[in-house]
Amino acid sequence: MRMRKKHDLPQKKCLHCGLPFTWRKKWEKVWNEVKYCSDRCRNERKRSGDAGGEGAA
Repeated sequence: MRMRKKHDLPQKKCLHCGLPFTWRKKWEKVWNEVKYCSDRCRNERKRSGDAGGEGAA
């Protein structure tokens, strides 16, 4: 596999802080499920009580 430049990798915006973050190798298999840029943003989102519709029936 050939190396890719960082600017060629896919990006998303974090649901909590709104900052863009770039694809990481460890997210290769779950990229479609990644919503937050860091554990801190994920934990803050949970703490604020706004789950963004997750788990709502």
